[in-house]
Amino acid sequence: MTEPVSTGGIVGAVDAGAARRAGLLVGDRVLTIDGQPLRDVIDWWWMSDESSFTLTLEREGVQRELVIDRRPGEPLGVTFTETLFTPIRECDNACAFCFVSELPSGLRSALYVRDDDFRLSFLSGNFVTLTNATDADVSRILGQHLSPLHVSVHAVDPAVRARLICPTVEDRALEVLDTLLGGGIEVHVQVVLVPGVNDGEVLDETLAYLAEREGVLSVGTVPMGYTAHQTRFTGSYTTGTARAVLALISPWQQRMRAERGVGWVYPADELYLLADEGLPPAEAYDDFPQFENGIGMTSAFIDEFRVPEGAVCRPSTIVTGELFAPVLRGVLDGAGWTDVRVLAVPNRLFGGNVAVTGLLCGADIIEAVACDPHAGTYLVPDVVVNSDGLLLDDVPSRDVACRAGAEVRFIGSDAAGLIDALTAG
Repeated sequence: MTEPVSTGGIVGAVDAGAARRAGLLVGDRVLTIDGQPLRDVIDWWWMSDESSFTLTLEREGVQRELVIDRRPGEPLGVTFTETLFTPIRECDNACAFCFVSELPSGLRSALYVRDDDFRLSFLSGNFVTLTNATDADVSRILGQHLSPLHVSVHAVDPAVRARLICPTVEDRALEVLDTLLGGGIEVHVQVVLVPGVNDGEVLDETLAYLAEREGVLSVGTVPMGYTAHQTRFTGSYTTGTARAVLALISPWQQRMRAERGVGWVYPADELYLLADEGLPPAEAYDDFPQFENGIGMTSAFIDEFRVPEGAVCRPSTIVTGELFAPVLRGVLDGAGWTDVRVLAVPNRLFGGNVAVTGLLCGADIIEAVACDPHAGTYLVPDVVVNSDGLLLDDVPSRDVACRAGAEVRFIGSDAAGLIDALTAG
C-alpha cells in the first residue's frame, strides 16, 4: 500500500504562543516541518516538539517558510481544521456484521465511510482491525509510540475470523497485534459478538489468548447490531443467550480482578439489559476504559443521577431510545419525579434491533413528538446531534421544534445535563 501524498494541514486557530509570534495565520496550509511532510496532527505534535524548527506553508497560493523559535515551556497555540491531512484509511474487510453495510440509502456520505485507520484509533478511540496495517504503519506506530490503540479482534480461531471478517487481503492482524504489544504499545480490544459464531467456546478461547498479553488493557464484548436494510440476520441476542454470555464472562472478570486488579473484560450495557439481571455498580467498570464504546454508560448515569437537596422538578417529557427508556423511568421514579414523562421513540430509520438513543433520527423524533397526545416541553439528549447541528437524517436541530409542533429543547446527554434541564428555573 502506497502512502498517500499529504496536502498539509489548514490552520483553524492560532492562539498566543510561538507560532503566532512567528507570523502563522489562520487559513495557512502547513506542508512540512524541516522538510518532512505532515500527514496528520500526530506528525505535527511529534515534529514540532523542538525549540526551533522551520515550517513550509502555503498562503494564498504562494509557498513560504517560517522559523518557529519557542521559549522554554511556551505553547505553539496552533489548532488545525482537521486531524488527518491524508485520506482516511478505509477497511479492506467485508465483515458479515458490518453495520455500515446495513445502513439505509440516502444518508450523508460520511456515514458510509468504513474507517479502519490506526491514526483515528489513537486519536479518537475508533476501533480498527489492523488487517490493512503495513510494515511502514507498524514502524510508525512503534516509533511515535501511538499508545493506546483500540483494536477489533472478534475471534482468534482462524476459521471463525475468516467467517466473520471476510478479509480481502491476507489477515495478518494478530501477528501485527503481537508485534505492537511486544514493542510496548497497549491496546483496548473490542469483540463484536454474533450469536452461535464467536460466543461460547470461541469467546472463551479469544479471552484466553488476550489474557496472556499484558498490554491488552481491556476487552469490550458488544452484541452485533443489525438493521432492517440487510438480509444476513433475523435476530441477535435474547434474554437467554445474553445470560449465557454474561455467565461465561463472569469467571474471567473474577480471575482478572484477582490477577490485575481490574475486571478487564466488560460486557456491553445491552447484554445486561437484555438479560434482565441488573446492571453492575459503576465501580465495577474501574476507570471506564470502554466508555466511548457504550460500555458502562448506563451504570455511570445511574450513579451520577443525584438530585440536589430541595430541587424542584419541572414537568417535562424526555425523549429517548427504547433500550434506555425503562432505565430512565426507574431513575426518575427513584427520585420521586413522577411528573416527568419518558417518551420511548422506536427507530424506524434503521429498524432491526437498533434501539439506542444516539442513533435516533430527526424524522422519528419529530413523528413521535407530533403524535404524542400530551403537551409541554420535550427534552432531547444532544447525543443525537453532530457538531454541525444535524441529526442522522440531516434534519437541523433548530427545525425539530417547528416541524414537531411542540416546544423541543436539546439538553446534555449525561445525568447532570438532565438534572439541570429538569430543575432550571
